[in-house]
Amino acid sequence: MPKRKKKRKTIAEQLIEAIETSELSRYRLSLMTGISQSALSQFVNRTRDLSLGNAEKICEILKLDLKQSN
Repeated sequence: MPKRKKKRKTIAEQLIEAIETSELSRYRLSLMTGISQSALSQFVNRTRDLSLGNAEKICEILKLDLKQSN
C-alpha cells in the first residue's frame, strides 16, 4: 500500500497552534508584541490575517522558527 503523505501545516496554522499552546495569555502576548488582543483573537479565529512584521514579533517572543515545507 502506498504511504499517505502527511498534510503539511501552513505557516499561519503553525503560528496559531503556537499561540494556542503557549503559556502566555493573549493579553500578555499583546503587551509584549504591541499587537492588539482583538487582532490576535481574530487571527487565531481565522477571521483576520497578520502582517509579516507582526508574525515576526510573535515568533520572536515565542522563540519560533517557522518554515513552509515543499
